[in-house]
Amino acid sequence: MSINSEYLHPLFVGQVDNLALQGALSPAEVRDVENEMDQKAVLVFRGQPLDQDQQIAFARNFGQLEGGFIKVNQRPSRFKYAELADISNVSVDGKVAEADAREVVGNFANQLWHSDSSFQQPAARYSMLSAIVLPPSGGDTEFCDMRAAYDDLPEDFKKELQGLRAEHYALHSRFILGDTEYSESQRNAMPPVSWPLIRTHAGSGRKFLFIGAHASHIEGRPVAEGRMLLAELLEHATQPKFVYRHSWKVGDLVMWDNRCVLHRGRRYDVTARRELRRATTLGRRCRLSPRGQSWVQ
Repeated sequence: MSINSEYLHPLFVGQVDNLALQGALSPAEVRDVENEMDQKAVLVFRGQPLDQDQQIAFARNFGQLEGGFIKVNQRPSRFKYAELADISNVSVDGKVAEADAREVVGNFANQLWHSDSSFQQPAARYSMLSAIVLPPSGGDTEFCDMRAAYDDLPEDFKKELQGLRAEHYALHSRFILGDTEYSESQRNAMPPVSWPLIRTHAGSGRKFLFIGAHASHIEGRPVAEGRMLLAELLEHATQPKFVYRHSWKVGDLVMWDNRCVLHRGRRYDVTARRELRRATTLGRRCRLSPRGQSWVQ
């Protein structure tokens, strides 16, 4: 039986109610999920609590797993698998971290619009975030559709953006927040990478903007000018008409396509325990389209 999903937003995001994630998926089910992702870019699975083994097994259906910022953190993990990212305010000792701890700073960085691991090549493909413990209020996650945002740009602006590239760096979002105390080893763990502002999605064929908090500047332009252009594009892309806000329930798993979706966490009381666990898969290396007009992954 094919999976089906109902739209939660006029432009993207589907909720899937007829697929159990705890067991093995058939090849047909994996293809169905990928087809739904190509169209909707975000899928919501309610009432699907997963342990670490189950989450890793589900994620591996969709490609090679990656650690992303774990390479920069260089600190112990609470998890069985190095590929699982700890999206929480909890220290390795299992206690809620102090307000100035790096775990909490990471929560603030997650409140900036970003694409997971855009600071590496290949960048992330899918992220799968599972809700374990939630605070009494707040802590929602927002997603914005960068395909629709691109489509909505004036044609002359699209032409201006064609061929422009931005440099993405793992620590840029941390530096924005004043979190600058990193060793030379941490700073060099993931060198900056260059990405075109306009890319084409291999699954849907749609063009999208590729920006976010890891993008530090536009190559070939003065830093100030480039950052203002990035800010203008982000302001355009995050208009309410392009944004879906997910209010979490324990047992939710949300899966999104980092190539064409930005996301951010929302504010919550950081003294209240919040635990989510993320697995992320790698995309393919970016290549120039046959006509040389846009970049495909």
